[in-house]
Amino acid sequence: MRNNDDFQDEIGNNHISSSANNPIREDAFDMCDEDKINAIKKDVENILKTLGMDLNDDSLKGTPNRVAKMFVKEIFGGLNPNKKPKASTFANSYKYGEMLVEKNITLYSTCEHHLLPIIGRAHVAYISNGTVVGLSKMNRIVDYYAKRPQVQERLTMQIVQELQKVLETDDVACVIDAKHLCVNSRGIRDIESSTVTSEFGGKFKEEKTRREFLDYIRLETNF
Repeated sequence: MRNNDDFQDEIGNNHISSSANNPIREDAFDMCDEDKINAIKKDVENILKTLGMDLNDDSLKGTPNRVAKMFVKEIFGGLNPNKKPKASTFANSYKYGEMLVEKNITLYSTCEHHLLPIIGRAHVAYISNGTVVGLSKMNRIVDYYAKRPQVQERLTMQIVQELQKVLETDDVACVIDAKHLCVNSRGIRDIESSTVTSEFGGKFKEEKTRREFLDYIRLETNF
């Protein structure tokens, strides 16, 4: 009979997600950032000490504080709803009615199963329903949802759902191609493989529109 740890390892190794939303507790923001940093700092100190590291060494003295600040302020900053980008929309006054594609958006996230990096590119597209959004806001939305402990499938869905809400249209699509260091640097240690996920809404579910989008993201971009 498998014990619970073995079962949880199997879920993590197979990248199974339990929900389309990040599993965040209701009291997640009762503690301020500084208190979170201080608490995590102590936890990191304990991990390093348990591993046998000498925290009196000049190279390691600041590591617990650096890691704690990085978790709260940087790589998991997307957990904080106050950091959600304001995505202002504008009237599509020039009546552009074709697909708009923002491709090769650099993506850095963290696998929620092993807390190792996910590094890749996101390609996002929409067809205007009367409003448009600033190009940089698409990058910021990708970055915001990526800065969480994540599962790539969920991240792809969240980007599409957020843009659908902002633009008030179902006609949004996203493809992500990323390397997972939990696959590349541990376990099977396959350094060549990457993971591709997609989410197609509205007109992008139609084969012709979906094919046009996929053709765009394959175009070489040379400047």
